[in-house]
Amino acid sequence: MKTIPTVLVTGFEPFGGELINPSWEIAKALPSIIGSHRLVSHCIPTAFGDAIVAVAKLISKHQPSLVLCLGQAGGRSSISVERVAININDARIADNAGYQPIDEAIVAAAPAAYFSTLPIKTMVAAMQKEGIPAEVSNTAGTFVCNHIMYGVLHHIATNKLNARAGFIHVPYLPSQVVNGSAPTMALSTMRAGIEAAINASLRTKQDHKLVGGKLD
Repeated sequence: MKTIPTVLVTGFEPFGGELINPSWEIAKALPSIIGSHRLVSHCIPTAFGDAIVAVAKLISKHQPSLVLCLGQAGGRSSISVERVAININDARIADNAGYQPIDEAIVAAAPAAYFSTLPIKTMVAAMQKEGIPAEVSNTAGTFVCNHIMYGVLHHIATNKLNARAGFIHVPYLPSQVVNGSAPTMALSTMRAGIEAAINASLRTKQDHKLVGGKLD
């Protein structure tokens, strides 16, 4: 019997005193089938080290052809497709395990950075075509989001796995913001955006050369 290829999508548990994390709300709202692929969603801990271990186990279990990790970026107004992850943990706050690394390498004696292996500009264009605010981002931060993006790409590279991977940051949900103090986006809009991005990734092996750079 032919094996159905798998897309693995992860979202984080709430952190920093929040009661909800839009990344997990989106991940669990996605359809179980996208195109010719089955989609599996999992919530992972917002904790350095533990997050990478969790996703590595999921990759071993599901053997996905595509891994997309989602995370919250409070203050951003668009869905942000990350270009690069850097080999540094530099936490402004402690993670959910109470750990706050400062200027520590994610993996000692490993590459300084990994670029997403997903077609990031095609993904952004697919979301924009649906009227959803989206952009290429050139910084995934230095908290657990950057940590998991780097860790997953390093795991795939060092184990020579046949999988592509990347990371997307999403804005706050309206329920997380009081008095318009930060940009928000509806869950239905973000879910539609992520679904469009996944579809674009599955259709596109070589990214299109589209304008998406920034001056700052």
